[in-house]
Amino acid sequence: MKHYYKVGIGVGLFFLWMMMGCGVKENRSPVDFFERFYQQMERISAESPEHVSRMVDRIIPSVKDSTMYYRLLLLKVRSCFLSFRLDSASYFLDKIGAFCDRQADSPEVARLYAMVYNARGNICVRTSQADSACQCYLKSFEYATRGGNRESLPDICLNLADVYVKKGRYDLGALWYNRSLSIADSLNMSDKQRFPAYYGLAQVNMELRDFAACDYYYNLASRYYDQMHPFEKHIYLNNRGNSYYYRQDYKTALKYFRRSLGVVNQYPDMNFERNLTMINLGEVFLLLNNLDSASYYLQKCRGFFDSIHHSTALYCIDTQLMELALKQGNVALAQERLKHAKEYDQVEPNMIHVRNRYLQRYYEKVGDYKQAYHYLKENHRMDDSIRNERVKMRAAEIELKYEQDSTLMKKEIFIREKENQLLQMHQWMYIIVGGCFLLIAVAFVIILYRKRLQEKEQWRMQSAISSLRLENVRNRISPHFVFNVLNREMNLHKGEAESKNLIGLTKLIRRNLELTDCLAVSLADELEFVDTYVDLEKESLGDDFHFQQELDERIDLQAVKVPSMLLQIPVENAIKHGLRLKEGKRLLIIKVSRLDDGQVDIVVCDNGGGYRPVSVNRGTGTGMKVITQTIQLLNAYNPRPILVKINNVVVGDENEMGCEVRFVVPLNYSFQFKKIRKA
Repeated sequence: MKHYYKVGIGVGLFFLWMMMGCGVKENRSPVDFFERFYQQMERISAESPEHVSRMVDRIIPSVKDSTMYYRLLLLKVRSCFLSFRLDSASYFLDKIGAFCDRQADSPEVARLYAMVYNARGNICVRTSQADSACQCYLKSFEYATRGGNRESLPDICLNLADVYVKKGRYDLGALWYNRSLSIADSLNMSDKQRFPAYYGLAQVNMELRDFAACDYYYNLASRYYDQMHPFEKHIYLNNRGNSYYYRQDYKTALKYFRRSLGVVNQYPDMNFERNLTMINLGEVFLLLNNLDSASYYLQKCRGFFDSIHHSTALYCIDTQLMELALKQGNVALAQERLKHAKEYDQVEPNMIHVRNRYLQRYYEKVGDYKQAYHYLKENHRMDDSIRNERVKMRAAEIELKYEQDSTLMKKEIFIREKENQLLQMHQWMYIIVGGCFLLIAVAFVIILYRKRLQEKEQWRMQSAISSLRLENVRNRISPHFVFNVLNREMNLHKGEAESKNLIGLTKLIRRNLELTDCLAVSLADELEFVDTYVDLEKESLGDDFHFQQELDERIDLQAVKVPSMLLQIPVENAIKHGLRLKEGKRLLIIKVSRLDDGQVDIVVCDNGGGYRPVSVNRGTGTGMKVITQTIQLLNAYNPRPILVKINNVVVGDENEMGCEVRFVVPLNYSFQFKKIRKA
């Protein structure tokens, strides 16, 4: 019931996958699902191959001619093999091989080829074709390596090692068992997956009569007895029984053979294993002189091996029946059985050794001591050969160990080289990081130093500007000018109502002193100061003087900030150096307009003959120096600068030459000494 339950689950899962196949998202691969399903079916087939075969027959019609289809056929091959239907297994393998031959070379096809050749090797082993099995396993190993299917390599190595042991090549058998363990190490496989290699190495040491090493490996394998499949339990128990047989501890051997028979009797499909165990039981009973039991088991298994033409088994049975006749005292029957015994090309060395021993006893019985000596000598030769094989195996083990040690040494050297490279990388990284920190520190020091220099330069410029402003105040409103105005007003006008110019002068002086300490003023205050100044100068300039202001109504004059004395100085320069000495009409024009890019255009223009560096009233130039240095300092802290342009232009209807001073001031201009990131 347990087997049917597992099979039912497998069928249900597969058909659920088939029904959901069209709706499965791409990130949930049907191939991965199939692999899990296939592995589960492989595990179940070890215990119930016939049920798995019937289940595959139900599934195959729903799968198209694809790799999955032929993978399912491999499950049938496995079931046929375990049920000893070798002809059916060969038929399905030919079908799968034909499919692989039609496909282009790819890792998937290589993996399928590996499975096909591995299965063919198993069939060759069952039919005593050791050489053919060896070739099949070697091809399977090659295809599995090419297809990247490293997980199957340990099992293929085990099969190949088993064949070499059957051929008497114990050195190569040990080599491939150890290679299986080496590959398992590289795949990080757990110990419980390695027990076949352990009891394989135990068998090699048994054949070489090294029973201490034999027991060591059998004890390693016995730890995982409960996890073994039925056929693996049979192999373990049968081979361990053989080890005691060769030690002539027949009672212990009988115990293991009976346990093996008890295991295979639980599984009707394990016909081959059951009959093989009967041969061993017959042999042990024969040696224990329990002739009835020996005759029972030998006669019972003879028909099965006749039907499959298993040469090794038939060779062994014929030998034992001959010995049975001798022990029964029937020399004639022994002679008859020897006469009709078949000769086979491929027989295991142990079977030949046993037959030689029985033939030696037979010829001693009939008095032919020459032939008896011949078979005695043959067995001595085989014993010598076994000792030689033991030496070869030890040499092969040493060679394999040397190869493994060399590989480990190369890996160790490679790891050390990589560690050195990593250490060098770390050293360079530390150097680079340290260098970066050093550069950052140097840059930080340089930035601090430059900031200090800028602050020092800023304070120096502010001090210079303050000094220039004071000097400018002294130069612009000279005592001569002040006293002339005051004397004129005091002599010509009596009374409070007629002292407008005196009041304006007082206001001008007071306002000028106030603005001297301000870095920025509103454009309205600057224009008001200019108006007061121009009103005071009008009478000295006469009736030919005309002052015009053209102000854009879109501009809020109180909101627009400009450097203090921005208009005072150009207006004063225009009157002092251009208009005062001019004959005829004198024009002074101030234009304020808003530009489309968020800036204010301020123009001071006159028709005083233009800028003349050699003018007699040229002055010291302190006023414009104050303006330009103030603007230069402020521009360093603003993303958009104040632009200053001084040009000679043609002014008025009479096209007279004049000087134009133009300022372009951004509306969001900052008058704080604080860095603003430029856009």
